[in-house]
Amino acid sequence: MSFYDDVMRELVLALGAALFFANAFALVRRRSDASRPASPGTNSADLAQAPLARTATYMLVGWIVAGWALASIITR
Repeated sequence: MSFYDDVMRELVLALGAALFFANAFALVRRRSDASRPASPGTNSADLAQAPLARTATYMLVGWIVAGWALASIITR
């Protein structure tokens, strides 16, 4: 294996983990965001809280990507 293969695997692992944990954090904050009113002057298309289905789907994608990358690092 070359240096670049190892770096690419580590970057994919970091990207998958970041996707998972950022969306997990959005789910944790979802409850407190529901009681917060929208800021004045914001676009009406801005979301007050993270949509549950989309956030859970992105968490699943991040989990799969991170797991696959970790398995690739371990089994090389």
